Amino acid sequence: RRFGLLIMRLTLLLVLFTLLVNVALQRPLLESFLFAVALAVGLTPELLPMVVSVTLTRGALRMAALNVIVKRPSAIQDLGAMDVLCTDKTGTLTEARIRLERHVDATGADNPQVLALAYLNSYFESGLKSPLDDAILAHEEVDVSGWSKIDEVPFDFERRRVSVLVERAAARRLVVKGAPEDVLRLCTHYQDPTGEAVALDAAAQARINALFDSLGNDGFRVLGIAWRDVALDHPHAVVSDESALVFAGFAAFLDPPKASAGQAIHAMASKGVAVKIVTGDNERVTRHVCTQLGVPIEGVLTGTELATLDDDALRARVESVNLFCRVNPAQKNRIILALKARGHVVGYLGDGINDAPSLHTADVGISVDGAVDVAKQAAAMILLEHDLMVLHQGVLEGRRTFGNVMKYIMMATSSNFGNMFSMAAATLFLPFLPMLPLQILLNNLLYDVSELTLPMDNVDEEDLAQPRHWDMGFIRRFMLSIGPISSLFDFLTFYLLIRLFEAQESMFRTGWFVESMATQVLVIFVIRTRRNPLRSRPQPWLILTSLAVVFTAMALPFTLLAPYLGFTPLPLAFFGLLVVLVASYLVMVEKGKQWFYRHQTKA
Repeated sequence: RRFGLLIMRLTLLLVLFTLLVNVALQRPLLESFLFAVALAVGLTPELLPMVVSVTLTRGALRMAALNVIVKRPSAIQDLGAMDVLCTDKTGTLTEARIRLERHVDATGADNPQVLALAYLNSYFESGLKSPLDDAILAHEEVDVSGWSKIDEVPFDFERRRVSVLVERAAARRLVVKGAPEDVLRLCTHYQDPTGEAVALDAAAQARINALFDSLGNDGFRVLGIAWRDVALDHPHAVVSDESALVFAGFAAFLDPPKASAGQAIHAMASKGVAVKIVTGDNERVTRHVCTQLGVPIEGVLTGTELATLDDDALRARVESVNLFCRVNPAQKNRIILALKARGHVVGYLGDGINDAPSLHTADVGISVDGAVDVAKQAAAMILLEHDLMVLHQGVLEGRRTFGNVMKYIMMATSSNFGNMFSMAAATLFLPFLPMLPLQILLNNLLYDVSELTLPMDNVDEEDLAQPRHWDMGFIRRFMLSIGPISSLFDFLTFYLLIRLFEAQESMFRTGWFVESMATQVLVIFVIRTRRNPLRSRPQPWLILTSLAVVFTAMALPFTLLAPYLGFTPLPLAFFGLLVVLVASYLVMVEKGKQWFYRHQTKA
């Protein structure tokens, strides 16, 4: 939108200026109007939608080869601009092959009664089963034929637990499974190895907490298991039943770290993308995984601490924290909003129902093939392989796409603008129009043909090193730095055509048409790279189309179409002069470009 407004202001300025000058000089009104309209067309970067569409489509095809489905092509460019990626731990840093390793009671000993209770809860749970439920059910089959389900209090992210009311013979029991901190907080007793309920005093509480910490330090994901017996006439399970519980023990799970995850995080960091881990797991487990992967921990913020921060305080903290633990879905959303408020382009990788709001909020929502439907619908990209290295390749593809779009924009706002400005300014001192409207449109058409292969161009490594954003100040400064060089050589061409060749209207227009086409098209090889043009290899098709267009422009005055286009054959001496002018122009643009980037870097 901002780029469109910039072009519109420039177009209106030049068109009105040209019309007023021609009216003031009492030139034919219709001819002047058509000339002004042709100028407006020449200034309009009408090829931009094609360049954007083709570069994004080409990027989507490359991503498809990496097993990534791109639902919204513009997300590829957003991915290239991304400088923060928020991701869960499971499946990204770990293999997502969760298995139940231990089922221990309050003393730390493996106890089959803890497994039986966990199995009961997972077996009768009717809501969406988590990978932890699958791991419990897959660990060992427990005979539950004597039990029947009465009711259930489903899992939610505020309580962080699920309760199932079951019955066997003349007994009813509520079995609770959930986050250890929340389950322990509701317990008044604990179960000893014989199955008896013992009062949970401070010493026992300290031993259980130490056991929980020890499991976390060893990298185990832990669920707390508790129960209570209820009266036979108790008809339903309600949240208030989750009180005065008997703590049975812990179910401890292992999810091995993914070998490629640490390498991928370091690769992303080297390209200017900070990876922030946003997880519902506790701090100890997440720290253990990060240590195994060699991921440095810059700062930790838990969901409990986050709940005490207002939005301003959170914005101040998110920059220095890369580990967010025990956070719920609403808090994930707050983290993303805080990062965006700091000016970051944020990607979010998630696969659960609770991730849908965050996938919508992020600049780039990314999900995986095995995700729930609502997460896949909310995402802009879907990974068929749950691997951060694929995202790293996607980031580079996004930057490659953005780089080629920027090449066209920088061309349109520098060389193209310079030529159109020269044309408008020439009306002040020439007794005739410097170029006919038809010639301006032909110039514009041939220029567009030369740029058709630009989306296929190679991109330098330094352009892939850091996130790149739309920067109208940069585009405007580049235009004002390089555009005048084009105008300077145009005015020099005017002078030489009139002085050396004593060119009349037809020859003047023909000579300038050929010169403007050569400079306008060939300058792409200078503008397309920050390097010395001889050290940056363009795509062969770009070379071919550019040279073909220049030779076509040089040949047109000698064809049968020349009289219809208002052209006349040019003397051979002109082409010798053209070589000198074009070479000098390209050298001057290269000097101007190097000066611009030096000062841009300092700024």
